[in-house]
Amino acid sequence: MSWKRRAREGAYHHGNLKEALIQAARELIAEKGPAGFTFADAARSAGVSPAAPYRHFRDREALLADVAREGYARFEAMLSTGWANGKPDALTAFHNVGRAYLAFARAEPAYYAAMFESGLPPDANAELRAASERAFAVLRTAAEQLGAQLPAGKRPPALMMSLHTWSLAHGIASLFGRGDGGRRTLPMTAEELLESAMLIYLQGLGFPQKS
Repeated sequence: MSWKRRAREGAYHHGNLKEALIQAARELIAEKGPAGFTFADAARSAGVSPAAPYRHFRDREALLADVAREGYARFEAMLSTGWANGKPDALTAFHNVGRAYLAFARAEPAYYAAMFESGLPPDANAELRAASERAFAVLRTAAEQLGAQLPAGKRPPALMMSLHTWSLAHGIASLFGRGDGGRRTLPMTAEELLESAMLIYLQGLGFPQKS
């Protein structure tokens, strides 16, 4: 029996079955992908009976949703750290949010897969939806504050700007910035690709180049 399983069994006997199952699911996602394991596999990996997970989760989708919820909470924290309340200036902080997006995809591939590649409906449950909205709100706040630097009549809608930025960051993260075997090779870093794409995008909106 592995030390990880013994640790989880100890957590289970101390009343942390839910956390042990989430950790087991994360490890299985990292190894096999979000579609590569069953509810029973998660129970076996956590060192508990096949019936035990039903004490906390309706089914495998509910377990995945909790993994994704935890992922969004970590994602929000990383994006917020990148944004740093718009410091040292809104443009620099905006680029730092993009770098934080890539850093999360690289550092947390299992959470990233649960959040974006598991096929879960975004509103699978209220807690998951709220967690995802809090993470997106960081990006929208950054877009609002950066957009406010343009003349009032030339400001793009903050929602549109944040969705465009999300799409760019997510596409680059999924293709070139992953922390797993799905990463494509690139003759530059993922951060460099994102920064150049964002500079072109922002110039198109009328933002001056930063000297």
